[in-house]
Amino acid sequence: MKIKPLGERVLLKRIEEDEQVRGGIIIPDSAKEKSQEAEVVALGTGKKDDNGKAIPFNVKKGDKVLLPQYGGTEVKVDGVQYILVDEDAILGVIA
Repeated sequence: MKIKPLGERVLLKRIEEDEQVRGGIIIPDSAKEKSQEAEVVALGTGKKDDNGKAIPFNVKKGDKVLLPQYGGTEVKVDGVQYILVDEDAILGVIA
């Protein structure tokens, strides 16, 4: 099953940080903060201006982006966790 975002929404996949071991203690997933970095997986259909002209997205598939701590809609497909956000919610592109 695939997800095709609609409108100005962007489908993202979080970039998981490596498991952190401090002093031999493994930090469980429930105690870790969610990563604020994600990769763009798919773009929506886009939005249009008042004249009906398509407004291009500022991100493209494969871009690494920075997300706010909370926001977006989490979806799980085939065991993989994705986030669906409006393009305006993306804080920036990581160069």
